Amino acid sequence: MRVVLGVSGGIAAYKAALLLRLFTESGDDVTVVPTEAALRFVGAPTWEALSGSPVQTGVFERVDEVVHVRLGQEADLVVVAPATADLLARAAHGQADDLLTTTLLVARCPVVLAPAMHTEMWEHPATVANVATLRSRGIHVIEPASGRLTGTDTGPGRLPEPQDIHAAALAVVGHLPAEGAAAGTSPEQDLRDVRVLVTLGGTREPIDPVRFLGNRSSGKQGVAIVEEALSRGASVTAVVGSTEVPLPAGCTVVDAPTALDMDAAVRAHEDDADVVVMAAAVADFRPRTVAAAKIKKRFGEGEPEAPTIELVRNPDVLAGLVDRRGSADAPLVVGFAAETGDAAGGVLDHARAKLARKGCDVLVVNEVGPDKTFGRDETVVHVLRRGTEDAVEIAGSKREVARRMWDVLRSLAPRR
Repeated sequence: MRVVLGVSGGIAAYKAALLLRLFTESGDDVTVVPTEAALRFVGAPTWEALSGSPVQTGVFERVDEVVHVRLGQEADLVVVAPATADLLARAAHGQADDLLTTTLLVARCPVVLAPAMHTEMWEHPATVANVATLRSRGIHVIEPASGRLTGTDTGPGRLPEPQDIHAAALAVVGHLPAEGAAAGTSPEQDLRDVRVLVTLGGTREPIDPVRFLGNRSSGKQGVAIVEEALSRGASVTAVVGSTEVPLPAGCTVVDAPTALDMDAAVRAHEDDADVVVMAAAVADFRPRTVAAAKIKKRFGEGEPEAPTIELVRNPDVLAGLVDRRGSADAPLVVGFAAETGDAAGGVLDHARAKLARKGCDVLVVNEVGPDKTFGRDETVVHVLRRGTEDAVEIAGSKREVARRMWDVLRSLAPRR
C-alpha cells in the first residue's frame, strides 16, 4: 500500500516516527511529507532514514516530477499525524501553500487526520467548525485522546498512540490485519466496502440553560457496535447524543445532542449509508418552549410553587427513515427498542408489534429497568427480522452482543 504520512508542526511529531515504523514494518511504501514547522521538532534525516525516501516540504523542489500532484494521485492512504489546529484550518479552507496541503487537495484516497493540540484549541468554535467541515467532505478526523499535554496541562487534545492511529487508518481502508489486531476485534473483513451509519447515546431535551429531559442510555452498546463494524472493515459514521464512553478512533463523529439534531443528522447522512443502525435512545417528547434563563425554585406571590412544562412530540427518527426509503439502493435499517413488560404483554410481544409498526428490516430489543442494561457491561438482546416470528437471543458483554449482531446482519448488508 502506498501511504503518504503527513506531519505538521506540533510537539507530538516525535510520535509520527513510531507510526512510520508501523507502516514500513507492515510492508507499506511510505512517503513522509512534513511541514516546515514539523522539521523544527523532528529533522529530515530521521524521516529519510526511517522511510528510505527523501523528504520535501515545498512545491518548488523536484518540479519536473510534479510531486505536488503525483503524491496525492498515487496514494492509497493519506495520514496526517499530528494534525495541528493550523493544519486543520488550512485543510478545511482548501489552502495549498506547501506540499502537504496540496497533497490533501489532490488525494482521492481515504484521508485520516489525527489531531493534537491543547484542549482550548481543540474545543474552540473555529476548530470545531473546521473539523465538522472536513468530516462532511468524507475525511476521517480521529478523536484526540485525553491525557497529559505539553507542560502541566491535561485534557482532550493529546495525540492518540501510534498503534491506535495505525489500526484506525487500516480500518478505514479495510486492511486491518488478522494477526496483531487489538484484543476483541474480528480478523474478518466481511464488512469491507460497507458504509455504516450508527446513532447512539441518549438525547437531551433542554428545559432551560441548566436542566434537560433525558434518559439513562450510556451509549456503551452503540460504541461497541461502532467498534465491531470498524474492526470488520466498514466505513462508519456515528451520530452521537450523550454518552458515558469515548468513541473509537477511525469513525466520523457527528454530534446530535437533541432529537431534532439527530433527525437532521440522519437525514443528512442516510443517502451515503448501506446500513443504518439506530441504537440511540431518542426522547419521545421535548418541552414546547425552552426558558431563556434558569427557572428559579421560588416564584412570586400568587404564582404556583412549580412550573408547568408542556411537552410536544419529537419526530420518530426511525419511522421517518423507513418512510423515506424507496429505491433498490435504500439502506438496510436496524432499529433498537428498550422495552419493559406490562399487563398488555411481554417484552417480545411489544417488540414484534413495534417491528410491524416501524417497518424496519431488523429490530434489536432488550429488556430494561433500574437494574438492567443501562450503563452495564453485560446485556441480553433479542434480534427480530421482518417477515419472520423467530427471535435470536444474544447474551454477553456489549462487545460480544455487537459481534454476534453483525454476524446476523452481514448476510443482509449490501456491498458496494
